[in-house]
Amino acid sequence: MTVIVDYGVGNLFSLTSSFAFIGEEVTVSGEREVIASAERLLLPGVGAFADAAAKLREKGLDTLLTEKAASGTPLMGICLGMQMLFEKSYEYGEHEGLSLIDGTVRPIEEQIPSGLKIPHIGWNALHLKGKKHPIFRHIEDGDCVYFVHSYSGVDCASDTIATTEYGAPLTAAVARGNVCGCQFHPEKSGKVGLAILKGFCEWEGKI
Repeated sequence: MTVIVDYGVGNLFSLTSSFAFIGEEVTVSGEREVIASAERLLLPGVGAFADAAAKLREKGLDTLLTEKAASGTPLMGICLGMQMLFEKSYEYGEHEGLSLIDGTVRPIEEQIPSGLKIPHIGWNALHLKGKKHPIFRHIEDGDCVYFVHSYSGVDCASDTIATTEYGAPLTAAVARGNVCGCQFHPEKSGKVGLAILKGFCEWEGKI
């Protein structure tokens, strides 16, 4: 059973519709018992890091997610959900993440040439790194996906499985063990995004 974690932050309708389109059954829940029994987990997220982290902590889901990750359950974070996987975010202050991926989340304005619009919104190519990760098994290097973000992961080269170019290379996807994350929105990325979600559903959490 794939569970989309509902903690009050995320594009739940778009995600459930995408999974339905590829013929995968999912459950949307914020209940601890349901999340604890999940065979794989998807952590969505839109908005501010601090608010999202606070909502996870209020429900005790931060601890539960780290426990599930430690048990080997495949876990994918999307957009802000990916950023939550990192050790810290520096979005309007300093905020603790789940520490499932090494590195921090920083403003992209620190990483790209001045003059480029922020947030970064639009379709950009993925540049796959190293051995193709299982979530990318149905796509090719250079395929385009849809981004909407002002922050991205840094100091995470060893866990980076894809980058994108926006004046400079930016972290597009990360993975460590059974945990992975996409800065872009697969649910808004057409056939390529659907193929990535399919790859995630087929992934057993091993590389």
